[in-house]
Amino acid sequence: MSARLDPAYRTAALNTLGDNEIDVLVIGGGVVGAGAALDAAARGLSVTLVEARDFAAGTSSRSSKLIHGGLRYLEQLDFALVREALKERSLLLRKLAPHLVRPVSFLLPLQHRVWERAYIGAGVALYDTMGGARALPMHRHLSRTRALELAPALRADAMTGAIRYFDAQVDDARHTMTLARTASRHGATVLTRTAVTGLLRDGARVTGAYVTDLESGREYTVRARRVISATGVWTDEMNKLTGVEFPFHVRTSKGVHILVPRERLDLDTGLIMRTEKSVLFVIPWDNHWIIGTTDTDWSLDKDHPSASNADVQYLLDHINAVLREPLTREDIVGTYAGLRPLLSGASSDTATLSREHAVAEPVPGLLVIAGGKYTTYRVMAADVVDAAVEGLGRGAAPSVTEHLPLLGAVGYQELAAEVASVAQRAGLSVATVERLLGRYGSAISDLFDLIAADAALGKPVAGADEYLAAEIVYAVTHEGALHLDDVLTRRTRISIESKDRGLAAAPEIAWLIGPHLGWDAADTDRELARYRDRVHAELAANAAADDVTANAARLVACA
Repeated sequence: MSARLDPAYRTAALNTLGDNEIDVLVIGGGVVGAGAALDAAARGLSVTLVEARDFAAGTSSRSSKLIHGGLRYLEQLDFALVREALKERSLLLRKLAPHLVRPVSFLLPLQHRVWERAYIGAGVALYDTMGGARALPMHRHLSRTRALELAPALRADAMTGAIRYFDAQVDDARHTMTLARTASRHGATVLTRTAVTGLLRDGARVTGAYVTDLESGREYTVRARRVISATGVWTDEMNKLTGVEFPFHVRTSKGVHILVPRERLDLDTGLIMRTEKSVLFVIPWDNHWIIGTTDTDWSLDKDHPSASNADVQYLLDHINAVLREPLTREDIVGTYAGLRPLLSGASSDTATLSREHAVAEPVPGLLVIAGGKYTTYRVMAADVVDAAVEGLGRGAAPSVTEHLPLLGAVGYQELAAEVASVAQRAGLSVATVERLLGRYGSAISDLFDLIAADAALGKPVAGADEYLAAEIVYAVTHEGALHLDDVLTRRTRISIESKDRGLAAAPEIAWLIGPHLGWDAADTDRELARYRDRVHAELAANAAADDVTANAARLVACA
């Protein structure tokens, strides 16, 4: 099967949508929905995935970009969750997505001389040996002098010493999109900009869904033997479509991150620090540092969560408490806010709500998966598909995704080992090829083909020179991007990596993708205006004093 999600693929898929009853309809194109589509397709089931916006448009593009066990969950004695997540981290690093998931080191400063080192050291030692033992280097205890050598940006009085340990990171949006492409390769139909407007019923049983193509307005009736809702923070909205009470609810917690230039912090490692509410990470991200996150209750617009002035100030205050040279707002290049789908409980504190997941069948034929962590998406997907195949009337194979490398994984290690010769053959710098391998893995050959056919595509994008023009074209010819925002925000990260939020790069990007999407001049102007409005609305939200004001400012671009 092809994994090329171009406009022709979408047209063909829509033309056959609803023709025949399928085994599984997956609602939601986040990491769990994409994972469920892959899991079901790899078992030999007929699968369609529909997503109202873009792959990873919600929570799955706005995380801390970490694949980790959750060191702080050990303190909450949630050993099962940590063990499960560390096993998944090992699988992703070694087998499933070594081209997308890579090691990252963190320095954990200590504030007390004796008991804290023993207490936290024991926890980190346990962390190193649970689940994915030997997947990453073991932790090391450091004196204050050695810690400051790794992190000169820190004040000497900010710690008595430190522990250095390793975790892993990922570009969450690219990983989710790659999951969807891999599902397509295994026979699943995957569609974005297709919204579920209602559930199809046969008596009490859910037998499919009414789906609208948001690009054309055309409506479809999709019949399915099982429907899986993997809608994350929109789970309660799915609840309303059923007309029955779910056995659980999802509460949303907002997490905000800021990006600053790499040279602004003199660090040779990431940082993790305890706060009064949670933890604060400083995470290396190519030429930037990601600093986050907050953890506050959110009950406003779920499509466009907004970072307020208070959120940004909270992050600056906490990181500046340990820096020799404080960061200012002028240092901030990008800001993003995401919502965590937490299984609701009795606590009023979102930091204590469950990061574990639950599967339920509130009405016959409809399976709902909610909660969980990004890192454990594969387990969540397997669990909900296991529940879906019960009673299908024919044997379905068990989940095989533990052994199924994602698109671009096979052959990646060999290419990485001979990167100099690969770069020479492609006529690109070694640094460029290393970066491309970390985004596309062995699928890098597709980009080389584009450049061979048009040498101009081997040049950097004006206003975003870390990206090649070929990557922009590839986003719509292979990766399913349909709009300017899809390319600037999720296929690339230009919208948070550029001080101007990508406004300078937008015209060239629109010019590159327009012909492949059938745009005329009016379409291009409309896309550019929509993106400009979004950027200005987000900047206005960042300046707003509180959540309510920030939410109102952000929604101006949606009016």
